[in-house]
Amino acid sequence: MSLLRKMLTAPKGRSARLGRVFALVLAAGLAIGAGNGWAAGTVNILETGSSLLYPLFQLWVPVYTRANPNVRITPQSTGSGTGISQAVAGLVQIGASDAYMSNALMKMHPDVLNIPLAISMQMVNYNLPGLNKIHLKMSGPVLAGIYSGKIRYWDDAEIKGLNPGVNLPHQQIIPVHRTDGSGDTFIFTQYLSFSTPSWSNEINYGTTVSWPAVPGGIGAEGNPGMVTATKDNPYSIAYIGTSFEDAIVRDGLGIALLKNRNGNFLLPSAKTADAAAAVMVPKTPKDERISLIFAPGAESYPIINYEYALVKRDQPSQEMAAALRKFFTWAISRTGGNAPHFMEAVHFVPLPAPVVKLSEAQIAQIQ
Repeated sequence: MSLLRKMLTAPKGRSARLGRVFALVLAAGLAIGAGNGWAAGTVNILETGSSLLYPLFQLWVPVYTRANPNVRITPQSTGSGTGISQAVAGLVQIGASDAYMSNALMKMHPDVLNIPLAISMQMVNYNLPGLNKIHLKMSGPVLAGIYSGKIRYWDDAEIKGLNPGVNLPHQQIIPVHRTDGSGDTFIFTQYLSFSTPSWSNEINYGTTVSWPAVPGGIGAEGNPGMVTATKDNPYSIAYIGTSFEDAIVRDGLGIALLKNRNGNFLLPSAKTADAAAAVMVPKTPKDERISLIFAPGAESYPIINYEYALVKRDQPSQEMAAALRKFFTWAISRTGGNAPHFMEAVHFVPLPAPVVKLSEAQIAQIQ
């Protein structure tokens, strides 16, 4: 404030008056900043993207910033597609995504790192009056049939064949899909593609796909929108990330048993996610871009994936680079963001030790 005092007491004259006006504006700005809880030296980090990862960031941010008051992290739930596009464009510091960047996109943006922060799962949920407490069995080919419009009714022979003895109604199925660019769509359509050749040949997978026009089908935005659409539409079916499992249970919706590569039907759980991870982790490359979907193994849940932070290797300042390295190092630590109470709250599983080492190596590249 000594500089400010000199400016206010400078000799009179037009330039002096302008200097005093500038000083008053500066003083007002500092006062407003102080009132909003920031000060010189604060690093502001903007995170946007995955609605599946967003609940975890909501838990992380208050804890981390309380211990690191010079860092402000603002998370936004906009969908993985937006997280990817804004990260590569440099509009945000962290793009959150359930999907890794494609080879084509990496060739265009080789300076972007894909850093796993945790492992998540995806559920298949339904609103089937009177049957939501039953874990119906579903397979990739049956789900592909539903989302392509080839299977139209709940009592279709293919669904009944997976669920003998269940009194399925003759009601039209309402498939719910994401309308935004979505990592959830990416991993769900990978499950369909890897298990069903016809889906792979006709539609394939991606954060956005050309959904077949299915009578009665509806679209929703983000995982919260998928939960609401399923709750509000009896006889609907949807794919939703496990960070919203508490909402699914609260709303009384069904959770399906999914058929894995070995032919077994499994629920998403820490045990079945760990089993799939044990098979796929040794295959993880140094850049950590890999699909974990439809892993082999008797107890492997078929839809697990790395939750990615997309971040540019070269940052505009040393302060930002250091802040990002410190935050990510905390986020992947078993005593930090991967601690059991964080993981269990969103039904994720922590990164295995070999993946932590790979992520640490990538984090060290941020400069």
